[in-house]
Amino acid sequence: MRFATVAFFFTADDDMSTTNMATSSDYWEDLRKQARQLENELDLKLVSFSKLCTSYSSSSSRDQRTRDRSDSIGPSQDNMLVAMTTELEQLLANLTAVNDKMAEYTNTPGASSHNAALMHTLQRHRDILQDYTHEFHKTKSNFFSLREREDLLGSVHRDIEDERCGRTVKGEEQQKRSYKSSSGVNNRRTELFLKEHEHLRNSDSLIDNAISIAMATKENITFQRGMLKSIQTRVTTLANRFPAINSLIQKINLRKRRDSLILGGVIGVCTILLLLYTFH
Repeated sequence: MRFATVAFFFTADDDMSTTNMATSSDYWEDLRKQARQLENELDLKLVSFSKLCTSYSSSSSRDQRTRDRSDSIGPSQDNMLVAMTTELEQLLANLTAVNDKMAEYTNTPGASSHNAALMHTLQRHRDILQDYTHEFHKTKSNFFSLREREDLLGSVHRDIEDERCGRTVKGEEQQKRSYKSSSGVNNRRTELFLKEHEHLRNSDSLIDNAISIAMATKENITFQRGMLKSIQTRVTTLANRFPAINSLIQKINLRKRRDSLILGGVIGVCTILLLLYTFH
């Protein structure tokens, strides 16, 4: 009878332990699902935010000569930018909270048996959060810098227009000739200023397009990096089992390093040439 009672208690403890492990596993999977959902939403929102900032730049460039920024960029678009900025900040805060919960879970006693895999997954989500945060702050900073520059140039343009419109043609003949002469000089200066401003706006548009392409490329590279890491893990496991494959992997790694050095050199040379062409 005593042995039966002891066996019953051990069975109950095992069932409770199994239930706790299953509950902890479900909690971890729920956190991962929340993190992936927030990451997908952030990805879409960041692309929309970048496109909206780019459309702001393009519309300001088209309408700068004929109207103020307040006319070309209406309050609705400004409200949309503010709302999208607030929404992105909220999503980043939610994703940070989920990552903190995942970090707390990895420190629990029940997760010690799978700690290496959990830490790898947590680090990957943290890297994604860091990339999204950096991208958001960079786009936001570029947008506010652009808006400040547009406000400054718009005020200068309005001052020039007010000065031109405020002139009168009344007075004596000598004053008329003097006014025409000075007005011609001012017109030439204004045209030169507007042409220079147009060149700057075109350069900003090209830079914005290059940034958009770079963002898309970075997303693809991040996705490919995750795939390559998983493939590398599998290949490493096979290499540990078969020595012949290990030697082949070493040769592949040497060739990969050589290709990386060549690619880095090409990118460096192209960057230097681009900088020289830009500041020429």
